[in-house]
Amino acid sequence: MPFSDVILSSGARTPFGDFGKSLKDMPLSVLGTHVVRASIERAGVEARHVDHLVFGATAPVDHDGLFVSRKVALEAGLPVDSAALGVVRACGTGSQAIVSAAEQILTGHSKVAVAAGGENYSRVPYLAHKVRWGAGRGPFEFVDGLDYIYRCPFTRELMGDTAENLTARYGYRREDMDDWGFMSQMRAKAGIESGFLARQIAPIEVPEGKGMRHFAVDEFPRPTITRAKLAALKPAFRKEGGQVTAGNSSGVTDGAASLVVASRAEAERLGIPAEARLIDYAVVGVPPEIMGAGPVPAIAKLLERTGKKVSDIDYFEINEAFAVVNLHAERQLGIPRDVTNLYGGGISIGHPPGATGIRMTMTAMHHLADTGGRYAIISMCLGSGMGMATLIENLRR
Repeated sequence: MPFSDVILSSGARTPFGDFGKSLKDMPLSVLGTHVVRASIERAGVEARHVDHLVFGATAPVDHDGLFVSRKVALEAGLPVDSAALGVVRACGTGSQAIVSAAEQILTGHSKVAVAAGGENYSRVPYLAHKVRWGAGRGPFEFVDGLDYIYRCPFTRELMGDTAENLTARYGYRREDMDDWGFMSQMRAKAGIESGFLARQIAPIEVPEGKGMRHFAVDEFPRPTITRAKLAALKPAFRKEGGQVTAGNSSGVTDGAASLVVASRAEAERLGIPAEARLIDYAVVGVPPEIMGAGPVPAIAKLLERTGKKVSDIDYFEINEAFAVVNLHAERQLGIPRDVTNLYGGGISIGHPPGATGIRMTMTAMHHLADTGGRYAIISMCLGSGMGMATLIENLRR
């Protein structure tokens, strides 16, 4: 069965919460359950028809962290005899959830699946390695669990340092990176004000004080930021000569996202709207110290595999891990800025890796449906030195 028989439908996501803010007290399984239920409801099917859940997350949090895929599946109402799979592919984890769900369909192991994922980095614990076998006298160190996520496993550089490496190697300028950061913020502002982003969001009740609060809008965007304020920010990673700042880097955010993935025949039988189809994907390795270069060879390989050119693609979503990632893809592949990330991205909306690829895919699906475009590519760099890209086709033309 070719991927052409695998459809994508009915995306939903939480608003993304800023680090340590609205979602910090919400277990990841609760966020995941919320969006999976929303996707199933939007698809117009009952949970009993879903036979597989693929859930992506890069950081186990809470007591159920290693079992979050199964926890979400049953809490969302999937039958006990359904299957659950957890996946991790660094910053491409959300996209990998989609691909893995599609492969379950492709191989006949599933008929209707849900691809979901998310992170709650606000809940990542501190770690004390010496405690289990006795710390002995004197002080001992607590290690921030986020340090395992944001450092290269080879060089132990922060991911922002790898962005500095890419910037220096190819001669990108701070001014251009800040321009991209400002553009991302303004595009997210427009996406919120137009209601485009609201179409993705399944609002959620969050704890506040002694009660609950309705949370419905992404928390990280900075709609009042000015270009001058971005220019005034100090380098975040390299104090001397650094170009990468908080204003041209992705935000640390919490959130979850979900899509229904089904065989075309089963979708027709159950009345699931066929919004798009997955055509193909590619994953390519790059030197870990310039991991932000990853989208360039990944997109190039995907275009080669599918016999397409950049000019054949109507829309691109390229994750804004750092603005230099997007500048590099733009320069190396000739990708037009006016068909890329038109509704904001990681710099403005934030980047929880388990959800990002799904959020970007939803955005691309909605954009193609609104504009009548046919093809979109979703791509991102991956910490440890890889790039990933997926190609989808609009079925609502």
